[in-house]
Amino acid sequence: MKNVLVIAYYFPPSGGPGVQRVLKHIQYLPECGWNPIVLTVANGDFPARDESLMAKIPSGVHVERTEIYEPYTLYRKLTGKPANTPIDVNVIKKESQGRSFTENIAEFIRATVFIPDARIGWLPTAVDAGLKLIQEHRIDAIYNSSPPYTTSLIARQIKRRSGLRWVTGFRDPWTGFLTTPKRWLLPAWIDKQLEHSVFREADAIECAWEGIVKDIAGKFPDVPLTKLHHIPNGFDSSDYPVLPASEVANDKFTITYTGSMYGRRNPASFLAALELLIERGEIQPEELTARFIGRFGAEVLEMFDCFPHKALLEIHGYMAHEESIAYLLRSDALLLVVDEAKESEEIVPGKVYEYIGAMRPIIAVAPTHGAIHDLLMQTESGKTAHQSDVEGIARVIGAYIQAWRNQQPFSPNAETIAQYERKNATRRLATLLEN
Repeated sequence: MKNVLVIAYYFPPSGGPGVQRVLKHIQYLPECGWNPIVLTVANGDFPARDESLMAKIPSGVHVERTEIYEPYTLYRKLTGKPANTPIDVNVIKKESQGRSFTENIAEFIRATVFIPDARIGWLPTAVDAGLKLIQEHRIDAIYNSSPPYTTSLIARQIKRRSGLRWVTGFRDPWTGFLTTPKRWLLPAWIDKQLEHSVFREADAIECAWEGIVKDIAGKFPDVPLTKLHHIPNGFDSSDYPVLPASEVANDKFTITYTGSMYGRRNPASFLAALELLIERGEIQPEELTARFIGRFGAEVLEMFDCFPHKALLEIHGYMAHEESIAYLLRSDALLLVVDEAKESEEIVPGKVYEYIGAMRPIIAVAPTHGAIHDLLMQTESGKTAHQSDVEGIARVIGAYIQAWRNQQPFSPNAETIAQYERKNATRRLATLLEN
């Protein structure tokens, strides 16, 4: 059994989608001949916490937690936010959203000082701890998961000082992505140089979606294409409980959304499509439930509040992962909404695979020519309509409601879906580590 040092900020008790990719790798790497040694934070300021995930860490895995300087306590004070406010892109406003003077100051500091991100305060303790773990556990290779991109800088420093081979992992692109702070000239240049150095020095780069591969290749033509590897996210069938038929059957057609919503990822087009169907008499409000589970920005909560048929909405806060999976299985259709941005055609959120694994029809509000559309066509798991096409979204909803009324079974391509089991992704990571 070889040992791999896994560097990840988002790790239990952190919740949210960012933790799942690393956690599943940790669970299945031993089956592939690799023993993971985890380096993570002791006092992370996570946007969401899920204590239930602590039980998912295999008992034999060594987890080293080191202190990090988190600047968000100061950020909350500066912007007048309550002490327990989760800080992520959900609450950091874009300039177009009308930031206050103090929010503008805070964003300028964030964009100028915290490069590549606000987790840079973890680097000093993490590098020392990583080098110590290499000596204590005879580490054979290094793997890190970004974002935050600070983990890549930590791994880069450890590689420089240890000489070990290094696979760097990316769930999102680095510079120029829709969540990247708008930096002025000097910090933008520094950020780009750090990004380039990581891609140059890593022995392999694994990307959660093809668009990240294209992004890196487009920015840095000197990075060999042989370094870039697409390892998609997936689902773990062992996470899906077996529910009795009485829990799965619904009196109302139930559409479920799980995850966060804010800014350009919002339910406006979906709600407009529901309203259109109701106005035309194609559906009755009393035969439908639209369930939203997760963290929602103030503007999204306002959309819910202004919806004329609020009685059919069911709004829940953030839930533990296992609980949200059970809600997927108690649904008749699943709603996926992709940010309306220049990157939309390439974005493939991790939760789309959990939707696919639930074997429920997916209503995707996303580009009709893009990665999500292709994935749904390949797995026969759902239909796509563009964010701007309210009529098209209404047709998709109406078709699935009609099939539900007629008790027509939904039959996605189970054989193709099985390829996206998390174990398969971990096997591919293990192959990268071996090579």
